Amino acid sequence: MSEDAPDEKCLENYQYSFRKDIISNKVAFITGGGSGICFTIAEILMRHGCHTAIAGRNLDRLKKSSQTLSKTTGRRCLPVQMDVRKPQEVITGVEACLQEFGRIDILINGSAAGNFLCPLESMSFNAFKTVLEIDTLGTYNVSKVAYDKYFNANGGVIINITATLHYRGTVLQAHVGSAKAAIEALTKHQALEWGPQGIRVICVAPGPIDDTEGMRRLGGGVPKEIINNSIPIGRMGTKREIGEICLFLVTDMAGLITSSTIIADGASWLSDSDTQRRMEMFRSLKGKL
Repeated sequence: MSEDAPDEKCLENYQYSFRKDIISNKVAFITGGGSGICFTIAEILMRHGCHTAIAGRNLDRLKKSSQTLSKTTGRRCLPVQMDVRKPQEVITGVEACLQEFGRIDILINGSAAGNFLCPLESMSFNAFKTVLEIDTLGTYNVSKVAYDKYFNANGGVIINITATLHYRGTVLQAHVGSAKAAIEALTKHQALEWGPQGIRVICVAPGPIDDTEGMRRLGGGVPKEIINNSIPIGRMGTKREIGEICLFLVTDMAGLITSSTIIADGASWLSDSDTQRRMEMFRSLKGKL
């Protein structure tokens, strides 16, 4: 998240699909919750009764976002300044959440490494390392501390936010694809080893999400209509949709779902240039068949 990014705003005219109290009085610890998709995840959880701690490096942004979230939802939101790469800061942050709320029921590992486009031959050693440190090591660090401090004795749900870049390989995204692939592997190990303690661990892999810094940064100026036409369902996703997927996954309705990756991209990762040509041919022939 760039320093000059606009302040986050909550959803307007929100319509509830679930009971408003479906996760009442639970507590979520959300890394990256001060902005972007994870801000909206926090909002959706809070609208359904959850208190949150939103963690990141930019304290000013976290404070503004926490005030916005609390004002809109009426739930408590604790801003927690920390760097997910630094275990002691993570320990301090998780302890602050436990001191404030007395519990952590949900962990959303959403910190991202400020993704950028870069060919492998031009990528520095440090750039590749930094992305893995924030995305992969950060996910491990926060999960490990939450487990040690609370989950091992009380259970909980961990959602690791990933992507689909590594399924086929994505040009100019080797650093992020590698980091997300490692997170998906880690998720399976977490689910297997921590399941007996009542802990479910799931990945959510968004595809193109409209009105996000990720799309502005990585879209390359491609018009929205072209991006939408490349997605089988005909449109990009929304932050709200990702938030509501996460809401479902942390409820008892999803009690059997663990170790899985929920791909939320409208089948975008399956679509390639040949698929797009075939879809265009199908659309042109549909009225004649």
